[in-house]
Amino acid sequence: MARIHPTVKRTGTRPIISNSLIREWVRRGFIIVHSSSPGTGLSQGSPTVGGINESLAPKAVIEWLSGKDNGYTTPDGNEKVKAFWSTGSVGMTGTSYNGTLPVAAATTGVEGLKAIIPVAPNTSYYNYYRSNGLIRNPGGYLGEDVDVLYDYIHSGAEDKRAYADKTIRDGEMAKGMDRATGDYNSFWAGRDYLNAVKPWKAALLMSHGFNDWNVMPEHSYRIYKAVEAKGIPAKIYYHQGGHGGPPPLQMMNRWFTRYLFGIENGVEKEPKAYIVREKEANTNPTAYADYPNPAATDVKFYLGAGGPSQGTLLTSKPVAQSSEKLSDDVSFSGSDLAKAEKSAHRLLYVSPVLKEAVHLSGLAQISVKLASSKPAANFSVWLVALPWSEGTGVKLMDNVITRGWADPQNYKSITKGTPLTPGKFYDLKFNLQPDDQIIPAGKQIGLLIFSSDREFTLWPKAGTEITIDLNGTTLTLPVVGGTSALEKAIK
Repeated sequence: MARIHPTVKRTGTRPIISNSLIREWVRRGFIIVHSSSPGTGLSQGSPTVGGINESLAPKAVIEWLSGKDNGYTTPDGNEKVKAFWSTGSVGMTGTSYNGTLPVAAATTGVEGLKAIIPVAPNTSYYNYYRSNGLIRNPGGYLGEDVDVLYDYIHSGAEDKRAYADKTIRDGEMAKGMDRATGDYNSFWAGRDYLNAVKPWKAALLMSHGFNDWNVMPEHSYRIYKAVEAKGIPAKIYYHQGGHGGPPPLQMMNRWFTRYLFGIENGVEKEPKAYIVREKEANTNPTAYADYPNPAATDVKFYLGAGGPSQGTLLTSKPVAQSSEKLSDDVSFSGSDLAKAEKSAHRLLYVSPVLKEAVHLSGLAQISVKLASSKPAANFSVWLVALPWSEGTGVKLMDNVITRGWADPQNYKSITKGTPLTPGKFYDLKFNLQPDDQIIPAGKQIGLLIFSSDREFTLWPKAGTEITIDLNGTTLTLPVVGGTSALEKAIK
């Protein structure tokens, strides 16, 4: 079925730009410049949602601020203007899409860009709209895809809309986004900034929330690790909240002061990771040597039978067990399934009650052997803290530790999915979203396995059965202190 794109008429003659950065930074000795991305505000051209023009546009502005003779008073005139008031050292910051653009600019390697502070940036549009081959929308935006985001941000000149819509949205995007299979292809590769970090020079202070289920925490993690590996100054700040949330202002100020003013304040010698601990304010993060926590090591868990009610997470491999089965029904939410004492629509495996707190830091991974009754199925995994807490003051992070999704058809590769043979078992392995959380004593860590996730996946007709081979399925958790810390907590 063709996707419908209603025409939206622009109101007003100028874009409305927040003055919050001006209020905070001008009084600290910085100059603030707002520039519009292609196809937005008064900028010409077209948005491409991660295309190369969205990297080259801020690059041109930075070059102008750094002294290049490429600035004009009007788009079509010949009268030049110089940024005589600029030192030539430029920093960028912003949240969400406005946090993505600093990443885009940094991938060009433009000399004048000295430091960036992206907040909740989208660093791969594939990772935003897909997970391991699965069509998976950002939380709260069911059915959205890259063409819908194009419509949302396309606020530029109306007389250029028809051409841009035909060329980009109804041409390049319609052809490339592949909403049928969810496979990774050249269209998505061109919108993945991890593929473009080679020229990167800017010092990076990254910021994200571990419970951001819109632009998920992997987006910052993957770029942070790549920039860190290049030997470029890099830090990461993670809080326990949702979408958005910059680092503390003092931390941002010291970062920009070091790299834009060249003042030796020692930030590059300080810890690389700052994690806001549970119950703490975002202004009071705890410093760690790096993220993931260097003291975290992988601990493997095996599954013990009983998943329709409550199976077990075991640290030693049990003797051979029979398979367990669930039936897909998207009318039940993930939280419904986690709270249920028994359900035919999920499998749940839990650890012993923790006698001491357990600190998880990094990437959890599931390796599952599964069979489907249909040629295609959604596959969803939540890591939860039980018993499920409800009531005033309870936050999502108190119950959901992290989540992950995959398309079993992509068990070999995200670039090519193949229909499943009903009843045949396949080995599927993938990471859950990055996390750093201390699970308190008295809780149990639970692995929730189900099919369609009503908050994130497509909603197929109920009834697809997924069978899990317990003998071929493991969960790996990054535990600070490793096996000894975990055993101390559960024995």
